[in-house]
Amino acid sequence: MEQDAILQEIPITDVEGLRIGNAQDDEAKTGVTVLLFDKGARVGVDISGGGPASRETGLADPLTADNPVNAIVLSGGSAYGLAAADGVMCYLEEHGIGYDTGFSKVPLVCQSCIYDLGFGRADVRPDADMGYAACEDAKDNHPECGSVGAGCGATVGKLYGMDRASKSGIGIHAVQVGKLVMAAVVVVNALGDIFDPSNGRKLAGLRTEDGSGFVSTCHEIYKISKRTDMFTGNTTIGAVVTNGKFAKAEMSKIASMARCGYARCINPVGTMADGDTIYAASVGDVEADINVVGTLAAEVMAEAIVKAVGNV
Repeated sequence: MEQDAILQEIPITDVEGLRIGNAQDDEAKTGVTVLLFDKGARVGVDISGGGPASRETGLADPLTADNPVNAIVLSGGSAYGLAAADGVMCYLEEHGIGYDTGFSKVPLVCQSCIYDLGFGRADVRPDADMGYAACEDAKDNHPECGSVGAGCGATVGKLYGMDRASKSGIGIHAVQVGKLVMAAVVVVNALGDIFDPSNGRKLAGLRTEDGSGFVSTCHEIYKISKRTDMFTGNTTIGAVVTNGKFAKAEMSKIASMARCGYARCINPVGTMADGDTIYAASVGDVEADINVVGTLAAEVMAEAIVKAVGNV
């Protein structure tokens, strides 16, 4: 109750400088979610899984030039889905948005993908048209949770393949503390099981052979006595966005702290069969302590994960 009095839940649309759009193929079960930053964002990244499918994550490296990122793209399609960023770049170019090289404005776009080829159709993946359509949808800025956008083909609990997995999706949560706001967007497509950290209850994951209940992915992994190629169709990807004023290196630290939200809700997490990635974006100038913001990032990320499996 004390925490609830401090943290005020807000619509993510209240985060100034951020617009979110979705596009998906409901038949093929794959899609795109785009986060557009109207005035650019200072972006950091944390990659904790063993198989990320990503594009331009180097833009979030503290050692690269400190140029504002214009968009973060989350998509299905595994590495094939990286083509969606082409459509996002086209949309941004048409609107005169990007880094001015003197000859052309080049939009700066980071992207990460989940592996959803085992759910729906493997031969249909997000492409440039779908990325463009997600940007068009962002005009109205009506983000959704569940089986939409990049969450359209998300599943969890996949140690024994899709037959015993559970449906998941995309989750969104945002809060305000005084002038500081923090939001999370996450596509939950994990190898592991999903839990509600407030009470430890399992929400989704590896199902029994007859589908009547759940079994523990951790316990099943412990039975594996030798090196094996686990089903690798996983990855939880997401972003936290704040109006706190931080540099890229600080945002990377905040992204790594946000990973605690993964650990609170997903077990096991960050395996070599996952490609877990979190971006952290600063879109404002509110002075704040990095420890406070990082702790808050983990909190909103955990809440977003719960919503990702609770709205499918």
